[in-house]
Amino acid sequence: MSAAPPSETTRPPAPRHPLVTVLSLLFILLGLVLGGLGIWLFQLGGSAYYALAGAGLLVSGVLLWTNRTVGAWLFFAVFAATFFWTAWESGSDYWRWLPRIGAFAVLALVLALLLPTLRDPVPRRASRTAAGVLGLGLVLLVGLAFASHGGVSGDTAFPETAPSAGLAPTREVSAQPADDPAAADWTAWGRSNAGTRYSPQQQITPENVAQLAPAWEFRTGDRPRRRWGAETTPLKVGDTLYLCSARNQLIALDAATGTQRWRFDPKVRDTAIPSTTACRGVAYYEVPAAPQVDPLLSDVAADLAVPVALPAEDGGVVSTSSRAPCAARIIEGTLDGRLVAVDAASGRPCAQFGNNGQVDITLGMGEVVPGQVAIIAPPTIARGLIITGHQGLQRADGSAPSGVIQAYDAQSGKLRWAWDLGAPELSTRPAQGKTYTPGTPRLLTTATSDEQLGLVYLPLGDAVAAEGSARMATSLVALDASTGKPAWTLQAAPGDAWNDDLVAQASLVDFPTAAGKVPALVLPTRQGDLYVLDRRTGQRLDPPAAAVPASVSGALKRTHTLDERDMWGLTPLDQLVCRIQFRRAAQPGAHTRIAYPGQHGGVDWGGVAVDPRHGVIVSNYTDLPDYLRKGAQADSGLAGWLSGAPFSGAGAQAAAGGGWRSNAGWRLLFTGLSCKQPPYGGLRAVELRSGAVLWERPFGSARGLGPFGLRSHLPIEIGAPNAGGAVVTAGGLIFIAAANDDLLRANNLKTGKELWRTELPAGGQATPMVYQQGGRQYVVIVAAGHHAMGTPRGDYVMAYALPN
Repeated sequence: MSAAPPSETTRPPAPRHPLVTVLSLLFILLGLVLGGLGIWLFQLGGSAYYALAGAGLLVSGVLLWTNRTVGAWLFFAVFAATFFWTAWESGSDYWRWLPRIGAFAVLALVLALLLPTLRDPVPRRASRTAAGVLGLGLVLLVGLAFASHGGVSGDTAFPETAPSAGLAPTREVSAQPADDPAAADWTAWGRSNAGTRYSPQQQITPENVAQLAPAWEFRTGDRPRRRWGAETTPLKVGDTLYLCSARNQLIALDAATGTQRWRFDPKVRDTAIPSTTACRGVAYYEVPAAPQVDPLLSDVAADLAVPVALPAEDGGVVSTSSRAPCAARIIEGTLDGRLVAVDAASGRPCAQFGNNGQVDITLGMGEVVPGQVAIIAPPTIARGLIITGHQGLQRADGSAPSGVIQAYDAQSGKLRWAWDLGAPELSTRPAQGKTYTPGTPRLLTTATSDEQLGLVYLPLGDAVAAEGSARMATSLVALDASTGKPAWTLQAAPGDAWNDDLVAQASLVDFPTAAGKVPALVLPTRQGDLYVLDRRTGQRLDPPAAAVPASVSGALKRTHTLDERDMWGLTPLDQLVCRIQFRRAAQPGAHTRIAYPGQHGGVDWGGVAVDPRHGVIVSNYTDLPDYLRKGAQADSGLAGWLSGAPFSGAGAQAAAGGGWRSNAGWRLLFTGLSCKQPPYGGLRAVELRSGAVLWERPFGSARGLGPFGLRSHLPIEIGAPNAGGAVVTAGGLIFIAAANDDLLRANNLKTGKELWRTELPAGGQATPMVYQQGGRQYVVIVAAGHHAMGTPRGDYVMAYALPN
């Protein structure tokens, strides 16, 4: 007798699909991790969402293990709750949605397709419809990444003209081309000693910039294998470009063709390299013409070979054979602490300068280990003196050589004065057996000078060693160029604890006030402040931010401070880890803290560019924090893992209460991505007089960013870390590279809109320069890459121009 078929009530449960098994185990694991860490976050005062979501995922995974459909419904409920929580916490901020929703949406899509395989199956058509809706949502979520986010159009219209006919600094004394460049030239690192990075060239405009094409290319041949990052901006005087390579080789190029004219190698050894092989630029100096000679002594005058500069057709000057050797000279500082002077026409050392063309600035500093005294920024020449500072590395015990500022005669190379702020009464080298005061603040950038006032303006860093004086740390100091005596001081960050040092060159302007124009300077800082000072007295011309919310004082500041909602990651899990780190740093007595912006944040050494015709400044900035750990402390176990992303660099920060180690950019241990949400960099235009933001936009794409140290090459304008500065032109354009995406861009000065871009053969961590030669306007950028930015190394000098 045959057995009756089984009834519906006795039918065995459907076998579990292998993918359901994987999902259930994944949900259980995620639930345990999210729930456990979520409870910890909640105890630290953070969001309760992760603990609740973790509990829901755990129960959902257990139910799915039994192949029950209710487990899927529970997961979809968690996903829906996540969606509404994200909308409540994030609003319309796109970059906050991606890590909160993205991973859950992928899991929901897979689970939707598996619904027909569960014990109480969902019809296949309904399953596919749900999966299709989720798939479209995912496509929309990812696709929105390619749209522009975070751009701001200010409430103030772009000014057609600046008040009182412009901010260009008045030049009643023009001792050198660097003080008052010809329209076609670029004669100092910031184009002139005023440091405005503004070119009067107008041939390239918003209407024709899309036609820019490579004009010529030059390779320096100097490509360090480690710590690369030349950061060079060439000079253009007459028909010649002058530049230095990463390891201080001096090179002269034909300005129209890029053909090499001469090269001089000062033989800098690799052992002298500090943190980066950087030579940001050189200085140009012309020996003053000899006084007029009586005609009866014309033969003597001929023997003197008085230097002559003849005008060129485009407003520059051309070299002539009547120049005596070294009547015009190129001067650079080297990575091993030397000043080198060579003939601008031939590249041969100036024998009358120091010891056959060089002087050693480390004399008087005591024992100096290679790498501890390096001249990276180009020196400034004022009143016939070469004024230089230096930077470098600390010793193993945290001490450092003196940050003494020195001035050398530009013709003879003799030391004329030294300013040691630890011993202000000393104006020459210390007596035998003595040294300049160790550890005093250093000049980390190029000084600005006013030849008429006879002042040089030095933005100083922090006191780098415990024995160093902090009295003038993070200060802008005006020195008498002839004597080295301080005229006035502004301390921008008293009691600096971390990374408030001044690294950007000040820029000179004539600032409009109710009483008329005042000779002024603008000083950007890493904290986003923009000081406007009477450069004669140091008196502030901008109102304090507390009195006028839109004042210039805070014109470059970030719009808000970090909070827990700003934490980011690829998934909810790494975002949760970042939230815990954030909350731990906020606990009383914590031995971790957050520095925002971090050591490469805010306005870095690229400084600002000034459009004097419209009274507008343009600045790029990096918007990344650092996560700091007290050097003497250490975490263990899970706490150590959560804050164990790469810490480096011991800091002797006395004001902070001891040494701190930094996780630069606050990167996660495994992915290497920052804990802060994008954007990571921006470009901003500000009306100088009012401090009003005219426009702002994220600057830099995701091409150079990605997890695990990989470059994504994605053309997403995420806002990228950047190093280098911008140039503005009378043609209404901003030229800038700087970002870690290896692109050179041209943006509309009035709107910030990108109008042209080109891919560079290596990273463009340098400030471009603009000049004219033979009736043709050129844009030149040194593309050498930067190890700290993760950009490819190179040795390229790239020139772009409109087609002939």
